Amino acid sequence: MANAPKKTPGFTKRMSKSHAGIDPRKLHTLAEAVKLIKERASAKFDETVEIAMNLGVDPKYPDQQVRGVVSLPNGTGRTARVAVFAKGAKAEEARAAGADIVGEQDLFDVVNSGKIDFERLIATPDMMALVGRLGKVLGPRGLMPNPKVGTVTMDVKKAVADAKGGAVEFRVEKAGIIHAGIGKASFTEEQILQNAKAFVDAVAKAKPAGAKGTFVKKVALSTTMGPGVRLDPAAAIAAAAQ
Repeated sequence: MANAPKKTPGFTKRMSKSHAGIDPRKLHTLAEAVKLIKERASAKFDETVEIAMNLGVDPKYPDQQVRGVVSLPNGTGRTARVAVFAKGAKAEEARAAGADIVGEQDLFDVVNSGKIDFERLIATPDMMALVGRLGKVLGPRGLMPNPKVGTVTMDVKKAVADAKGGAVEFRVEKAGIIHAGIGKASFTEEQILQNAKAFVDAVAKAKPAGAKGTFVKKVALSTTMGPGVRLDPAAAIAAAAQ
């Protein structure tokens, strides 16, 4: 059929439909991008809303590292499994706060064997001599506790509550990219927008001393199975700061 619409190679009918009307060169406001990705979330499961930020840093230099944590106002849409290295009263505090796994040497042995059955790891300061020996296991997975993001603390009750309640840790990757899930497609547009603003603002405020020139170079929103929608970085940062 001569007049049949062209189909992008490798695209299913659903994918072609979801990408229709998206200009990959156009820059959108946060609100516009949220509307576009939500309209196009058509998978049979509740897709994760994802954000990707390309930063003007080179992470191989210590003064250009970007790392932090942000508590999303509407959570992530899922409850993270949390493990805690603690002993005595602090171990009991962690259990009471809802930690999924709590331990000392027993937890060390499990993690050291390569069994990682959690998404966040918290430790009290007195446990770090033990936890530090797990660097080769935890480091590559981005799970090593760090006081800068509140995962090395004596206030394990708050740390566990934050992790369970939607705190998202971010860390720049080798290519200068930060990527995170910030909600679900089933959220309202306003909920997604609030979460996106909180995340963008947290990253913008985490600009390291060694960053030169434009810090946030590119930003895009998408859902798990949907198209990426590019944002105007400067406008996104300004909207997030309001």
